[in-house]
Amino acid sequence: MKIGSFQKSSLCDFPGKVAAVVYTQGCCWRCPYCHNRSLVYPTRFQPSIPVEEVYEHLLLGRGQLDGVVVTGGEPTLQCGLTDFIRRVRDMGLLIKLDTNGSNPSMLAALLEENLLDYIAMDVKGPLSEYRRFVGCAVDTGPIELSIELIKQSNIPYEFRTTLVGGLHTREHLDQLAPLMYGVRRYAVQTYRLPPSDFRSQPPFTPPDVSLFHTASEALRDRVDEFLVR
Repeated sequence: MKIGSFQKSSLCDFPGKVAAVVYTQGCCWRCPYCHNRSLVYPTRFQPSIPVEEVYEHLLLGRGQLDGVVVTGGEPTLQCGLTDFIRRVRDMGLLIKLDTNGSNPSMLAALLEENLLDYIAMDVKGPLSEYRRFVGCAVDTGPIELSIELIKQSNIPYEFRTTLVGGLHTREHLDQLAPLMYGVRRYAVQTYRLPPSDFRSQPPFTPPDVSLFHTASEALRDRVDEFLVR
C-alpha cells in the first residue's frame, strides 16, 4: 500500500460514522478538475507513510473510531489493498471504500470476501463522453460493470457526481440519468477550487445553482434517495 496521507479522524467521510481516512497514491485517470493532484501525479508525490504507522494510529484510536475510509487517488490499484482491509477489519473497524470504478475485478473480490461496509463510487458524467471528464482514453465497460456490482451488493452504497462549472452541462445530466436508474443513493456535490496551483488547468469554477436544479429534475425520480451536497 502506498499511502500518501492519513487523517486520524473525520465526521463527514463515512455517513453516520467517526472514521479515519487513508489516502492512497496513484490513479489511472487525469481528471482535469482533480482536487487531489498530489495523490495522482507521481511528480507531486510526497514520501509514502509506512503502513505500520497507520496501523499503530488505528489501534490507538479504536475506542473513538467506528471505521476507516480508504480513498485516493484510486485505492483499487493498490496491490496490498486486500491485506490492508483484512487487518483493519480484524481491529473491529468498518471499511468504506471510495473508488472511480475502473477496477471491477478488485471490487468484486472485496465484495466476495465481505470486506466492505460501504462503497462510494464517483460517476464523472455520461459514459458517451467519459474521456472529457477523466482526461484520457477510457474503456467504459469496467465502469458499467462496477456500477452493476455495487447495485447488486447487499451493503450500503452511493454514487456521486461532482458538478463542475465550465465542464458539466444540462445535457450531460440528462444523459447520465438512465445510468443511475434504480440506485439506492445518488448525490451531486459542488466542485471547489483546490488549494494548490491550478494555472495549468482550464478555468473550472463551482457550478451555477441552476445545474443542481437540472440534476434534481433529471435524477430525483430515478433513484431511491437523491442528495445535494
